[in-house]
Amino acid sequence: MTQNADDFRLVVLNPGGRDPEQHFHDGAGRLEQAHPPVNFHGFAACMRGYFHRDVQRAVAEALPVLLLLRGDFRASERALAELQKHGRKVVVSLKETGLDQIARQLANPRMLSRFLQLVRQADGCIGTTPEAAEIYRRVRGESDDGRVAFIPTPYPLEDRQWDFSMLPDKQTGIFVGTREWDVPSRNHFAAVLLARQLCEATGDPVTIVNLDARKSRRLLDEVKFPEGKLRVIEERESYPDFLREVAQHKIVLQLDRSRVPGQVAGDALLCRTACVGGDGAIERIAFPTTCSHCRNTAEIESIAQQLLGNANSRAALVMESQWRALERLSFSAVRTQVANFFARF
Repeated sequence: MTQNADDFRLVVLNPGGRDPEQHFHDGAGRLEQAHPPVNFHGFAACMRGYFHRDVQRAVAEALPVLLLLRGDFRASERALAELQKHGRKVVVSLKETGLDQIARQLANPRMLSRFLQLVRQADGCIGTTPEAAEIYRRVRGESDDGRVAFIPTPYPLEDRQWDFSMLPDKQTGIFVGTREWDVPSRNHFAAVLLARQLCEATGDPVTIVNLDARKSRRLLDEVKFPEGKLRVIEERESYPDFLREVAQHKIVLQLDRSRVPGQVAGDALLCRTACVGGDGAIERIAFPTTCSHCRNTAEIESIAQQLLGNANSRAALVMESQWRALERLSFSAVRTQVANFFARF
């Protein structure tokens, strides 16, 4: 069964979360707003729907609901019961879907028990990574496969005001896309080392975001970048200002092995910039020839060095990534996927 995607509306509910309610009647909307239209807010935005944290507000919308499973799952458990009591169609998804994040949450027996019940009792499940979707399928049982879908997080690629591209001759250097030193699967230290080696080989400067200024600055000092080749951003910026920073670079570099949804690559798509490394869902869809999937660090280094020195190769990669993203990751593409998925039940 299919459904007219243009007529479909959705509520994304993060019960007990911190983000305030947000209406996305105009889709992606203006650049400056409470939360940008990315990650799970992106689902609400691409459906021209709502993002709520209060269950009763979600009930009052009288729309299907994408319920986020977060924290110890108690709030999610209460929300599911209340929504189903009012006859709402409810699909669930873990809010944090990196493999290390899932493992930490489900290591607690009580949380695991709640998670299993929520996944089985919901009308269906959306995984924002193939790995998360596979977990839901196995919990629900192989015969229930039609009620689980992998749908990547959307990005407003069709909206011109969310196009942060710069002319190629204005771009310079390497932007390191990760920033968490203490999350092993992010491989941030390895990415910083690789960026330094590329800097030494090509002369391209490096930009790193470092919001934990004191500790991380000492770590960066130990890496010893060439004089004048390292720029460190130490103050939090608005999302549009952050994207303007990213867009100034030839490539976005990472070595993340977390199997996350892939916001680093999503940011690169909005900036029309080449993304190198990473194994997130968006990396694998939009940048299959430059991501870390089935590639070692030496191969990533070779790809990065070739792109840094060849503007035509970068332009071709960006064009190909935009074509793939428009088919699978754009607001219109994801809106159709979500509408058709909800139409199954």
